[in-house]
Amino acid sequence: MTQSFENCGTLMRFLIRRDRIRIPIWIASFILITFLVAEAFHRLYTTEIERQGMAETMKNPAMIAMVGPGYGLDNYTIGAMMAHQMLLFTAIVVAIMSILLVTRHTRSDEEAGRIELIRSMPTGRLANLSATMTILIIVHFLLAIGIGFSLYALGIESMDLEGSLLYGAALGGIGIFFSALTAVFAQLSENARGTIGLSIAALLLFYLVRAVGDVSNEVLSWVSPLGWILHSKVFVENNWWPVLGTIGISLLLLCFAFYLHAKRDLEAGLLPARPGKKFASRFLQSPTGLFLRLQRTAIISWAIGLFILGVSYGSIFGDLESFFNDNEMMQQLLAANEGVSLTEQFMTLLMKIMAMVSSIPPLMIMLKIVSEERKNRIEHLFSRAVSRNTLLGSSLIIAILVSIMMLSLTGFGLWAAASTVMEDPISLMPTLKAAIVYLPAIWLMISLTVLFIGFIPKRSSVIWFYLSYSFVVIYLGALLQLPDWLGNLSPYHYIPEIPVEEINLTEMAVLLFITVALSIIGFIRYNRRDIFG
Repeated sequence: MTQSFENCGTLMRFLIRRDRIRIPIWIASFILITFLVAEAFHRLYTTEIERQGMAETMKNPAMIAMVGPGYGLDNYTIGAMMAHQMLLFTAIVVAIMSILLVTRHTRSDEEAGRIELIRSMPTGRLANLSATMTILIIVHFLLAIGIGFSLYALGIESMDLEGSLLYGAALGGIGIFFSALTAVFAQLSENARGTIGLSIAALLLFYLVRAVGDVSNEVLSWVSPLGWILHSKVFVENNWWPVLGTIGISLLLLCFAFYLHAKRDLEAGLLPARPGKKFASRFLQSPTGLFLRLQRTAIISWAIGLFILGVSYGSIFGDLESFFNDNEMMQQLLAANEGVSLTEQFMTLLMKIMAMVSSIPPLMIMLKIVSEERKNRIEHLFSRAVSRNTLLGSSLIIAILVSIMMLSLTGFGLWAAASTVMEDPISLMPTLKAAIVYLPAIWLMISLTVLFIGFIPKRSSVIWFYLSYSFVVIYLGALLQLPDWLGNLSPYHYIPEIPVEEINLTEMAVLLFITVALSIIGFIRYNRRDIFG
């Protein structure tokens, strides 16, 4: 047993060295956003009457499905409001962070051959997994402490020290749970794509089960760990046992992951892989067919997920009018426009969110080139009659087509659900138009990725930080009262909010011109730079 964990400490220092920038950015981002949102709530809702008006809007089934069951609604303090409306969504992002970090240091490293190199040294069989999980536990502990003390530092009366620390502990606990769950999936799948796919699918399933349980059957919500942490009732009852239970189950999952890791072969998954075709088709032998086949599962999964996201948002349209009447925060988020209902304005806000989420699959498709280059697989393609323009162009075409498909599915899903719950349903074509209009912004993000691939391929993942920045300034800019120039730095800012605004052909033309220019420069540079690996 001692030999199985040999040199775990050395590996921990190595992993920390690799993520010395990534992890602090994650932690600082969570602390900053939590601090700013709590301060915004405190600034917007200064009287008890305003807070109780907000509490009344939280009692309808649509809002319960989105943010969880209401608690403390009889005395809706800033603390109760913060925990009720922000804890679940923050926990989801923490879970995504955990999934990505665990996959990066387990299955991705194993798939790239780095674990085999490490195991050739005097290193224990379980050392890498134990080092990864130890670091993740430390990260979530620091995250919990940082968020807890940052909330307490606001000095808001309803946010006492115990409740603030419990808020942070709930986020840390859910992060540890999904870290352990991802470690289990890393033993089942034989590649990083499968690990992330199974983990994200589990996260979505837990969210949907919790939503159904919170609305119709409270017992069902206990099946989901996202439902467990909501029962901690932060800043109201301050129940610690759901968080402690979450951590306890996480430790059991972690033990199971160690057991599976000890019995499987290196670079193999316990789930049997389906054998491929004996002979490749003509389409598969082309760069376009190859990249489309490599990402087929991810594209289908994202398409289903974004359609469900559109349906989920559309299903709440029936209760929106009553929700907006007394909701000062949403009225501040939405600009006042004469002749346009708050429901239509809210649809424009949803379209911004769904457009930025729909940007993820096309960007993943483009970054696949960098991933394959890092694993020394691109060289095999270039050894045949394949040019760099053909390879990069194939990915670009797929990314553009996928962006159109994702936006169309989200818009269609939103219309399909909204039309069944509204007395005066919205039309299909205006809804699709409100979604498709964001294509120039997504294409600019794709072209910026092409530019990074040409100039700084090893740092091309910086596009994710730019996308995250866009989400914060576009979605929370009005709530946090950020300067206008911050929003001007995002391409999504220049997209007209249909049906509230008319299309500005000049701005759209400028976005398309910049897109073409960045793509051309990226292609030229990609043809001239060396291939790394």
